[in-house]
Amino acid sequence: MTDWNGFLLRLQQIHARSLWIELALLAASIAAAWGITRWFGRDQPRDSIWFGARVVDGLLFPLLALVFTALARRAALEFQPVLVLRVAVSVFLALAAIRLVARVLRAVFPASTLVRLIERTISWLAWLAAVLWIVGLLPPVLAELDQITLGFGKSGVSLRTIIEGVLSASIVLLIALWVAATIEKRVLREAVGDLSMRKVASNAVRAFLLFIGLLFALSVAGVDLTALSVLGGALGVGLGFGLQKLASNYVSGFVILLERSIRIGDNVKVDTFEGRITDIKTRYTLIRAGNGRQAIVPNESLITGRVENLSLLDPKVDLSTSIVVGYDSDVAQVQGILCTAAAAQPRVMQDPAPVAYLSNFVPDGLEFTLSFWVADPHKGKDNVRSAVNVAILDGLRQAGIDIPNPQRVLRVESLPAGSQAPAAGL
Repeated sequence: MTDWNGFLLRLQQIHARSLWIELALLAASIAAAWGITRWFGRDQPRDSIWFGARVVDGLLFPLLALVFTALARRAALEFQPVLVLRVAVSVFLALAAIRLVARVLRAVFPASTLVRLIERTISWLAWLAAVLWIVGLLPPVLAELDQITLGFGKSGVSLRTIIEGVLSASIVLLIALWVAATIEKRVLREAVGDLSMRKVASNAVRAFLLFIGLLFALSVAGVDLTALSVLGGALGVGLGFGLQKLASNYVSGFVILLERSIRIGDNVKVDTFEGRITDIKTRYTLIRAGNGRQAIVPNESLITGRVENLSLLDPKVDLSTSIVVGYDSDVAQVQGILCTAAAAQPRVMQDPAPVAYLSNFVPDGLEFTLSFWVADPHKGKDNVRSAVNVAILDGLRQAGIDIPNPQRVLRVESLPAGSQAPAAGL
């Protein structure tokens, strides 16, 4: 309890004059950190890890405040006991750790719901460690954790060593993710124009940096890297058996991105599902239909199965609709009405122009088929087809062209004795 007694002693030694000096030094440190951050963050994007959406939202402000406060604390210790600056150092240290985790994870995984949970967990742990350090209980807690030993075979590892190894590995992996996100944002977006190639380059850079970061993290944690050779052999056996499909999907994902046979934004048809590719992950591909449904297709299926790429060479799509009119209708007039109705729609292309055909003679009348092209099928097909049908119906009614109702003739061969024939017209 020496640290706790020292904390109480410093609290008793504090007086009004030294308190005001500490508060002035703290205010000067915060002002200097705020001014420098504001000066360099004027033209930075809102998603910047260093600066954030506002000046104090990024990582740079708590880091500068921590440095200035630590320097002020060291200077103040030369002539008076320090308490406020000691508390401020721990607060800014915890805040810098929280901002590092939060900003990096949000930049790397912007759509992940797990990021919020990780942020809250790290926040609670950081503030708990700060409070323990402020009141002087952190060293005794670490000493107690050092006494708790977990056995692994013939050797034992203390709980403190495990916690420190996990923290060190987490920091190394966070830095690796940060470097990967920076390379993707600053280099790949300008050097690689194709979205699919940028995706595969980003995945490759992230996987490589995470692998290197994992090796450094294991080395920092005290793990013998020579033992990884045995683990690599076991992993190879596992991939050959239990993880074969998973490994195949990952390899297929990189093949799809490299070959660019299908790309993000293409309209494809897989089996009976048709939609637009919204994202190509390393294991699966997301395809979104026009009605809002989304399919998760394993990448292996896109490599080994039949996939119709509706926008590989030309994004234009040919749509058609049919209608039946009476036999006494003027064929040329009906064709003109159909083509005019389609051409009046803003999404229907004028080149090639809509074409109407007399496609069939049906029992109820003449069947016409209207064919027209649209250049933006990702905006929907049924909506433009419906607009064309409404325009056709209005045009035929204005021209007085009959749209016959289906007619069926019922012939009665014989009736039971005493029955009467149905009246005419029924």
